[in-house]
Amino acid sequence: MPKKLINSSVVLNVIGGLLLIMGVLMLTSICFSIYYHENLLPILLSSGITLCVGGALKYFTKSSKDAEIKKREGYLIVTFSWISMGVFATLPYLLSGAIPTVTNAFFESMSGLSTTGASILDNIEELPKGILFWRSMTQWLGGMGIIVLTIAILPMLGIGGMELFVAEAPGPTKDKIHPRIKETAKRLWIIYLGLTVAETIILMFAGMNFYDAINHSLTTNSTGGFSTKQDSIAFFDSALIEYIIVFFMFFAGTNFTLLYFALKGKFKKILKNDEFKWYLFAVIGLIIILGPIIYYNNTSGYDLGRSYRAATFQTVSIITTTGYASGDFTTWGPLAEFVFFLLLFSGASAGSTSGGIKIVRIVLLMKNGFLEFKRRLHPNAVIPVHLNKEPVSNIIIYNLLAFIFLYLFIYTIGALLMTAFGVDLLESLSTVATSLGNVGPGIGDYGPSHSFSTLPSPAKWLLSFLMLFGRLELFTVALILTPYFWKRN
Repeated sequence: MPKKLINSSVVLNVIGGLLLIMGVLMLTSICFSIYYHENLLPILLSSGITLCVGGALKYFTKSSKDAEIKKREGYLIVTFSWISMGVFATLPYLLSGAIPTVTNAFFESMSGLSTTGASILDNIEELPKGILFWRSMTQWLGGMGIIVLTIAILPMLGIGGMELFVAEAPGPTKDKIHPRIKETAKRLWIIYLGLTVAETIILMFAGMNFYDAINHSLTTNSTGGFSTKQDSIAFFDSALIEYIIVFFMFFAGTNFTLLYFALKGKFKKILKNDEFKWYLFAVIGLIIILGPIIYYNNTSGYDLGRSYRAATFQTVSIITTTGYASGDFTTWGPLAEFVFFLLLFSGASAGSTSGGIKIVRIVLLMKNGFLEFKRRLHPNAVIPVHLNKEPVSNIIIYNLLAFIFLYLFIYTIGALLMTAFGVDLLESLSTVATSLGNVGPGIGDYGPSHSFSTLPSPAKWLLSFLMLFGRLELFTVALILTPYFWKRN
């Protein structure tokens, strides 16, 4: 008998384990529900349902728990895990009545797990505190990836764990902190947890209460951008709070491998890293450019210092795809608005929690483009692209070009479908860009001062799946939609 192409029991077994973890983590919201004297039943029921389904999947597929996870199973596990988690993450919203419709609840949960930060909520402060904490928790889990979390704490994936890490890990990076994937995941999560705890404490010293501090820390380090306030960070109107969040957003947008090297005192590795240098220079350059633009446009009445503060916060927020708002950048003039629209595509570093194309891809694309002129003059010469003073293989360049093509192709199809659903052209272009790039706010009627609640239902479902495509680096989802994935050869 020929061997099965895909072992579906392995896929269901791992998804069951992930749902068990999600069901347990839902219970963390109970603490705030108790403290604020809220109804505990919605969260308890949500957790119970998730645990029962996860437990059933684990039980009925227990014979495959030690089976090897191969590439096909790895991609299926990642894709369907995110979809299934998106479905079960809706339960607290639906059962509490905070978000009563399935379409809106799925949009909010997928926006959370993909760390996009786009929201359909128009009354954030009116929601139960426990539900809002769950909303923030979905982003924190999605930031590094619940798949990697599972590898860090459960041995059940065995040697197949590498297949999951490759499928889920954000961005093209070959650096490994530790040769064993389980140990790598643990170190990543220690850094991630450490940054979250540190920011919570510092924000409390800056004047936030514990509830707001922990929620914003969860959604900063995940570069998610969900806030407990309808006006986002603008609600606090505090320069100190804004600069603290800028600091942590910047590091959340940095390759976590470099953060690990920094903790080990290996600063030369950071200074030699081309992507980090481009990331730093891009942020500084954009702040220098945008400060005077905001000041001279003067629609917000900012002085020069306040203009640079706004430029600093919003530049870091958008380039890291966090999506917090300290002001409405769509009112800062057409030039500033166009710059922020372009930033919806970029993203920060590979190996970080940010979305988007990633700076390393943009850098390699530019270098390859400029070298093409030299190759035209010297057609017989071998002129490779270099990154970190090392030649980049042609395979990586081909993969890069394929990724850029696929990104623009999906973006174009998404924008066409949005206009077919009756959405204005500008809003179609911006909502697709911000969803695929996992940023959050868009341009026009779906900018920082507005929610996505007025979009038609088909548009919300489309954007939800574009968030999934963007979070899983396109190929992970696109691959299983091709006939090649399902053929034996």
